[in-house]
Amino acid sequence: MSTWLGLMSGTSMDGIDAVLVSFPGDRIFIHATHSIPYPDDIRHRLAQLSQNQGTPDELGELDHIVGSLFAKAAIQTLDKAGMPPGDIAAIGSHGQTVRHQPGGNAPFSLQIGDPNLIAERTGITTVADFRRRDMSAGGQGAPLVPAFHKMFFGSETEDRCILNLGGIANISWLPAGEHQKVSGFDTGPANALLDAWCHYQTGRPYDEAGRWAEEGIVHHELLGDMLSDGYFSRPAPKSTGKEKFNLEWVKTLAHRHSDASAVDVQRTLLELTVVSIARQLPQSPGMTVFTCGGGTRNVFLMRELKRTCSPLTIASTADLGLDPQWVEPVAFAWLAKQTLEKRPGNLPEVTGASRERILGAVYFA
Repeated sequence: MSTWLGLMSGTSMDGIDAVLVSFPGDRIFIHATHSIPYPDDIRHRLAQLSQNQGTPDELGELDHIVGSLFAKAAIQTLDKAGMPPGDIAAIGSHGQTVRHQPGGNAPFSLQIGDPNLIAERTGITTVADFRRRDMSAGGQGAPLVPAFHKMFFGSETEDRCILNLGGIANISWLPAGEHQKVSGFDTGPANALLDAWCHYQTGRPYDEAGRWAEEGIVHHELLGDMLSDGYFSRPAPKSTGKEKFNLEWVKTLAHRHSDASAVDVQRTLLELTVVSIARQLPQSPGMTVFTCGGGTRNVFLMRELKRTCSPLTIASTADLGLDPQWVEPVAFAWLAKQTLEKRPGNLPEVTGASRERILGAVYFA
């Protein structure tokens, strides 16, 4: 039974999650998990770079630094599990997205975290750059995890939706039955705007458990202005990121509604996350929504999501056997497996690509 290592850092840009995992049959077996946070200065530099505030030198330096940190996370995970590098079939590294522009005349997506460094320092074959092959076939390059969700979370008897609450929220719609068509897309912001506004106003990197947001009230005019953004009504396939939903976006809208206090803006941003998700969920009365990602730790967000989406059942991927924090790194370990087995990793019905493609570039040990 081969063992794979998945590395993931999402749009929240808070750190790196690493998982050692095997896939016996249609099951998932986790050997070890590990997380390392980004140093504050690196997180700040990444945020600046994602807003086009950086030079080619800055891009190159951060590519090296992030690659070194990804390698460090991998090595520490191996040490934790007591596994030698030779026991690992490959690493699947998502990298750190610093810009994602799937539209326009020259669509592109840029993930940094040099996979050459990861392969060199770990001695393990590394698969990276998963998004761009899908984009070259006309796809959005994201989300890619619905193929993994379909493989391991689909049901013959129950309609399911997997809701990832990362910096950006995305859904995978898994109707009951093996041969039913899967769909998925980014619904809009989740933690990205909540974290950015909290840090801007309080200096704290995030609003722990949503306690600060809970002190505020929803400013309905501001919420309406936010929801009028064309992204929310755009049909799938679609994907987005901090290029669009960022602190400047919030500040511009908050300036139009100067009567909204800072805490009320935070509460309204949480409501934006909840409402934009609820409006875009598939309409299936018997569906269960299984949540994953960092947003599941926001107690107030989860409570409001359950209230707004009632009578739908809101559960956790833990109920399906996989802790919410580790879904995405496990998915990229599986995508690396798909690549080395020369199997496709995308779903054209999700990304809009012309057809299935083998994803990623391989950096041999």
